[in-house]
Amino acid sequence: MSETTARTAAQTTTQTTTHRYTCPLCEATCGLLVEVGHPDGGAPRVVQARGNPDDVFSKGFACPKGLAIGELQHDPDRLRAPLVDGEETTWEHAWSVVAERLGRVVTEHGRGALGLYLGNPNVHNLAGQLYVGAVARAAGTRNVFSASTTDQMPKQVATTYMFGDPLTVPIPDVDRTDLLVVLGADPLTSNGSLWTAPDMPGRLRALRRRGGRLVVVDPRTSRTAKAADTHLAIRPGTDVFLLAAVAHVLLAEGLADVGPHVGAHLEGLDALPEVLAPFTPDAVAPVVGLPAEAVTTLARDLAAAPSAAVYGRIGTTTVRFGTLTSWLVDVVNTLTGNLDSRGGVMFPLAAAGQRNSSPTSRARSPRFGRWTSAERGLPEVLGELPTAALAEEILGGHVRGLVTVAGNPALSAPDGGRLGKALDGLDVLVCVDLYRTETAARADVVLPVPGPLARPHYDLTFNQFACRNTAHFSPAVLPAEGDVEPEWRTLCRLAGVLQTLAPQVDPDAVDALVVSTLLGQHVAAEGSPVHGRDVADLVAQVSTAADGTPRTGDVRMLDALLRLGPYGDGFGARPDGLTLDRLAAAPDGVDLGPLEPRLPEVLRTPSGRVELAPAPVVADVARLRAALDEATAAVADGGLVLVGRRHLRSNNSWAHNLPSLVTGSNTCTLHIHPDDAEPRGIVDGAPVAVTSSAGSVETVAEVTDRIRPGVVSLPHGWGHAVDGAGLSVARTADGDGGANVNVLVPPEVDPLSGTAVLNGYAVEVAAV
Repeated sequence: MSETTARTAAQTTTQTTTHRYTCPLCEATCGLLVEVGHPDGGAPRVVQARGNPDDVFSKGFACPKGLAIGELQHDPDRLRAPLVDGEETTWEHAWSVVAERLGRVVTEHGRGALGLYLGNPNVHNLAGQLYVGAVARAAGTRNVFSASTTDQMPKQVATTYMFGDPLTVPIPDVDRTDLLVVLGADPLTSNGSLWTAPDMPGRLRALRRRGGRLVVVDPRTSRTAKAADTHLAIRPGTDVFLLAAVAHVLLAEGLADVGPHVGAHLEGLDALPEVLAPFTPDAVAPVVGLPAEAVTTLARDLAAAPSAAVYGRIGTTTVRFGTLTSWLVDVVNTLTGNLDSRGGVMFPLAAAGQRNSSPTSRARSPRFGRWTSAERGLPEVLGELPTAALAEEILGGHVRGLVTVAGNPALSAPDGGRLGKALDGLDVLVCVDLYRTETAARADVVLPVPGPLARPHYDLTFNQFACRNTAHFSPAVLPAEGDVEPEWRTLCRLAGVLQTLAPQVDPDAVDALVVSTLLGQHVAAEGSPVHGRDVADLVAQVSTAADGTPRTGDVRMLDALLRLGPYGDGFGARPDGLTLDRLAAAPDGVDLGPLEPRLPEVLRTPSGRVELAPAPVVADVARLRAALDEATAAVADGGLVLVGRRHLRSNNSWAHNLPSLVTGSNTCTLHIHPDDAEPRGIVDGAPVAVTSSAGSVETVAEVTDRIRPGVVSLPHGWGHAVDGAGLSVARTADGDGGANVNVLVPPEVDPLSGTAVLNGYAVEVAAV
């Protein structure tokens, strides 16, 4: 039990109630039972949270983060009123300052001098998923940055080229596969990422019970690698060579068999043998640090397995060849006959938010390179610029006013040393956040949002990456604390203020415009169940619940999306279909069934086919060929390279403020192998300096054989010792708030996706 929970449970209560709620803290979407007590004379408080055994998806599983959700909800450091220049104030004053200071930037420099940074938590809450688009459009700037280019953008680029949409990501059918190959990921710690599969430990145990195998490719002996049947301790950043060699073996030995189902919709297979010819097992073995026989065996095992799924995550995306690696993951899945196949990798069909199931989604050319950053000319990708360019765009005077929504780039963005200075030099910084984070400490205005249990929840994004089709709606468990508006109202008003640069904006009017625009798109789309209907009539239908309660904001939008989705009632076209009222009547969730083959309906490429050899991706293989010799030379040099790591009790930067989570192994230490520590005079527990081409940090060494020689590891999300930050626990956690690994990150990006190279770059380590 957490410290806060223990204190709460000790209070005298007059009654308790138990609420079902879907955890919004990671991608696993576990069902929770949240017990709320009503202390004598006080506001309701969480007594405890535990896994919901009746949840149709997670079936009782929950991780330490979910169990600490009450601690987060009641954290005394969480903001409960707006801040202007670091002082609490009223909403009206805060909005007047936002309008005045952003307006000054626009008047003096134009809208092109505004910037917007969108953080990862936006996809973990309903309002963030539904309204940040309106904020971005209202800002009227091309300077949009997000966590995507420090995380998963290479996968989105690869799937856009191959299947036509950035959200059409093939997901491992883990519950039916015979062989699961995991590269650059630790799902037993992360609970899955771009792969929603609650209770990963149980699912991997079930894989073993049915005779299946788990292969993990990782330079670290992570929790998942420790549980694997086979652990291949690869050199960081070289998964691309391994996958290219696996594909080469499949083609050269006649083992490739895409199957008739996929073959009927496939383009580019004939181009692959020549493209991949240089990447033989013998050629890549010195680079990847594995025997050639291990590469060949992996290829043959994938071909021989009745079903198999290859999954790559952050260790394969935040590297020099992130897009090529992401592409090759699905090339291998396709060549082994496991694309869109039971037990292979499949395309979920989400109840709401599935863009490629909507009649408004049409085939079109990929949206890449329509504009570039001012300093380095880095191209736009899917509507945003690389976050690796944020510091230089501010320091170069191209971004003078910045708005962040649920983001903490001071700790999460690359080039951390320069970025801190850049944020300090902005003309205006406005943050929407739960906390006065290391970024918000520098803000002119901080606009607070409710805690996680004080808002309704539905996973629009993560249902699109789920290993089983389900749907859950969770009403708010608690009222908002302090002077905090519902998040959808804050985002709608922010959009209105950005549009008009005036403080007096009606968020309800903005919300009405957003829902009318959504429904209008479907009314105009041929094939839509509401084609030709009256928009006002449709708005009226979603504006009232079955019990007569008025609906506005995020829940009204959700009802519209559910009704228009593949299981929805189509506003009466399918009377037995899903609506928000019907979903709310099933608090443990609705099971919509296992994944099923979906080709060709998911395809949105201009050709209408799976593009196995997209021209821009194939062109980048020339860079990979040139890198073979370079990588071999780097290996011979014998230096150190750095990788990140994740902790089960950590959630990027802000979970470090919860006492129950900053425990055990959740510390900011540098993992280093004994063979690398001894010649450098480094001993376990001693201070060390880690230096890269971008900067230097000091931390504590943890000498361990759970990392391969030549590799060191430092977790992300630390570096809390920033003046003005309102994170009292995090500032002192691990001694001094830990080291910000992003200070070390060089400015290099994967050219196809703009994603920062956060893993596999050279560092030097010395005893302090």
